[in-house]
Amino acid sequence: MANSFEPVRIGIVGCGNISGIYFENLTKFAGTQVVAAADLDLARAEAACAKYGVPNALSVDALLAHPEVEIVLNLTIPAAHAQVARAAVAAGKHVYNEKPLTILPEDAHTLLFEAAERGVRVGGAPDTFLGGAHQTARAAIARGDIGEPIGAHAFMLCHGHESWHPAPEFYYKPGGGPMLDMGPYYLTDLVQLMGPIQRVAGSARITFPTRTITSQPKAGTVVEVETATHIAGIMDFRNGAIGEITTSFDVWHAVLPPISIYGTEGSMLVPDPNGFGGEVKVRGKWQGEWSVVPNHHMFNGNDRGIGVLDMGVAIREGRPHRASGDLAAHVLSIMTSFGASSDAGTHLGVAHLDAAPAPLGADELAPYV
Repeated sequence: MANSFEPVRIGIVGCGNISGIYFENLTKFAGTQVVAAADLDLARAEAACAKYGVPNALSVDALLAHPEVEIVLNLTIPAAHAQVARAAVAAGKHVYNEKPLTILPEDAHTLLFEAAERGVRVGGAPDTFLGGAHQTARAAIARGDIGEPIGAHAFMLCHGHESWHPAPEFYYKPGGGPMLDMGPYYLTDLVQLMGPIQRVAGSARITFPTRTITSQPKAGTVVEVETATHIAGIMDFRNGAIGEITTSFDVWHAVLPPISIYGTEGSMLVPDPNGFGGEVKVRGKWQGEWSVVPNHHMFNGNDRGIGVLDMGVAIREGRPHRASGDLAAHVLSIMTSFGASSDAGTHLGVAHLDAAPAPLGADELAPYV
């Protein structure tokens, strides 16, 4: 790392289930420094600070006011994303939200508008698309390994989180469901691989009206399902390609690839976009077998936090960051439009995105890790 680079100082709000990997990575990266953490349960923030060597366990208000915090990493539950992010912006801080950016597209629009007015940045998970496998896939498409992309399929099929998550209720409430929970991984990757989407159509349903938690500590609790749990969508990309996605918490068993890309000269299999690594495979139109595309890119483990790192480096360098608020808002608009399309029975346009984020060089962030 260049001697003149000053690590970007992070304050983490929300010390729940997902926070551990962010603390682990962001306290190790050379380009980031976690200076404070907050949670509605202060004891939980204190425990996280003690575990990861973070100096300040604070209330949310105190963290937002802390003079050293430059980026607020917002790991609260989805229903609180907009409120906490807007408060961070109002305090003059950059903010990076866990996915989804907000629950409602209008809240995302307001957040981005207020951030622009304040001259601060908004970022949003997921950052898995910056992983080695997904950047390898992007480079292969750009090289023309499968010709011009004409279509794609994406599948996230399981039977929900009540068998393993310690507090799964919110997955079945407004703002939850398989599309807002898992769709960001798949759709963000599709957008960075194939470009922005211009309109969608969808069908959605609730299959099981209640769910019984079998995980501890809430085993036996019955949850009323208030959001669609099986959603199928069709996407028209700006480049003319057509994509299809199905996300479900209603499927017991399935054998389908996470993402398939179809081109004029062949096909590509892309690994699970909820991870950073894995094998990218291509098969040309006359080839009898799939071949693995060599991966020369960094970030093939559990590297959550590289979107925050890239945002911090971009702030220092004065360039756009990749896991941007605009990208996250585009994906949110796509996801919510599937359900709205199902209700309306027609195609719907989605929030405009100028272009896919810039590709990440194979070792571009190496000096900051």
